[in-house]
Amino acid sequence: MLGVLLARAGIDVIVLEKYPDFFRDFRGDTIHPSTLALLYELGWLDACLALPHSELREIGANIAGEFLKVADFSKLPTHSRFIAFMPQWDLLNFLVERGRRYPTFHLMMETEVTALVESAGLVTGVRAKTKAGEVAIRADLVVGADGRHSTVRALAGFEVENLGAPMDVLWMRIPKLRSDPAQALGTIRDGRILIMIDRTTYWQCAYVIPKGTLENLKAAGLDAFHRGIVDTVPALRDRVATIDDWSKVALLEVRVDRLKRWHRAGVLCIGDAAHAMSPIGGVGINLAIQDGVAAANILAGALLEGTGTEGLLAAVQERRTFPTKVTQAFQVFAQNRAIDPVLQGVEVTRVPLAARLLDEVPSLRRLAARLIGMGARPEHIRTPDAFA
Repeated sequence: MLGVLLARAGIDVIVLEKYPDFFRDFRGDTIHPSTLALLYELGWLDACLALPHSELREIGANIAGEFLKVADFSKLPTHSRFIAFMPQWDLLNFLVERGRRYPTFHLMMETEVTALVESAGLVTGVRAKTKAGEVAIRADLVVGADGRHSTVRALAGFEVENLGAPMDVLWMRIPKLRSDPAQALGTIRDGRILIMIDRTTYWQCAYVIPKGTLENLKAAGLDAFHRGIVDTVPALRDRVATIDDWSKVALLEVRVDRLKRWHRAGVLCIGDAAHAMSPIGGVGINLAIQDGVAAANILAGALLEGTGTEGLLAAVQERRTFPTKVTQAFQVFAQNRAIDPVLQGVEVTRVPLAARLLDEVPSLRRLAARLIGMGARPEHIRTPDAFA
């Protein structure tokens, strides 16, 4: 998103992608109202939503056998009052297609950054490995948007503050039948947590486990794993056996961390490279896109005029630190107070008061939807279209 916005403003941008395509199953696929609003501002929303997707206008949870409404997006003060579920590779390919409309947008696939190029303490580009050999790319600014295992942040020597996470998540596909009733997004029962996302022809399921226990789960065998899923959602009994090999289960190692400093001269980190998010709320991709928009708004003028970004990189961090801390504080609270006790075997025999209030008080459901759907500081497109 940052690359497309800067290219749209007339700035030469090279986006480097390590892999030959964007196809990675079980990446963050939730496009929240905050991101849909940005696409609307760009005039791209209808084209994006023409891609296959499903829409969620309300979040519900099944807790101790009782269905509860948790968040209602129908009253959000924005154009699109729903979460769109769309494979991330479709969204990335869509953004690439839009970017290629501008002569200043360049994409290099199968190109992996191996080193930062520096001169007198200033980062002036990168070295990268390609199929044809190593290349050196000079740049006025290098942006690390390469996720929670960021190569750029490691090479830049940025210090990471780990906030902790008591869980990991196992992602898998389970077939969906036409006769299946609508599901609560999350089910909490007997020390287990299962999230089910409707993908029209299958359920994308997230099974939450205590951190670092995957090998123990594997040692117990697939039958025991199947029983855990069925005990949580009995309706899956007739098809859970389709998970007949551990290769069909993908591990998401949950991290919640952030950099103390996101930048130094010539280099900036954004998104998960700057602040890895828990999957709680599905906010990671949307917070990252907000970072990209804020960075474009703050940096485009200086990059276009060639006046340097000294001082402006700190402004990007300052702008995005508040929403990052608010979101992570909410996630850590939910992890420690709600999820960890369940995973440690604390029996949930009745609905907690906080969940009961969300279900019974519409204004609280709208507040929850505002935090999840729009975030603490939604951004807006301020960069121009130099080619309009």
